[in-house]
Amino acid sequence: MTRRSRTIVLGAALLPLFVFGALASRSFAQGSDLTILLGNWVRPDGGYTITIRGVDTSGKLQASYANPTPLPFSKAEVSRDGTTIKLFFELRAAGYNGSTYRLTYDAARDQLVGVYFQAVQRKDFEVFFQRAK
Repeated sequence: MTRRSRTIVLGAALLPLFVFGALASRSFAQGSDLTILLGNWVRPDGGYTITIRGVDTSGKLQASYANPTPLPFSKAEVSRDGTTIKLFFELRAAGYNGSTYRLTYDAARDQLVGVYFQAVQRKDFEVFFQRAK
């Protein structure tokens, strides 16, 4: 086998991986299951609200937070672990600096469920958000 024919064979072997990778990243951004996250989510124990307006191809969420005063997220991201949709939010505002939400989407209950880390108190709290009607 010549060097040129080995290169062609190797290139042909890698093509399915390239195509699969391109399709996988495309489906992440355009997957209909991620549109389920769009909307307003309310934490019933205090009225805190997460609003998710969109998701880009890298998994960054266009999202905002209110307690009821609007606060900026320094990070708002979504990822998948198999069929599980995971969300991560970080606040960098006075009184919340470094506080985070680590949530998963519970399709059966249509809720975001997980842990809120309150950075000032250095405590974790189990929380959930319901879709605002």
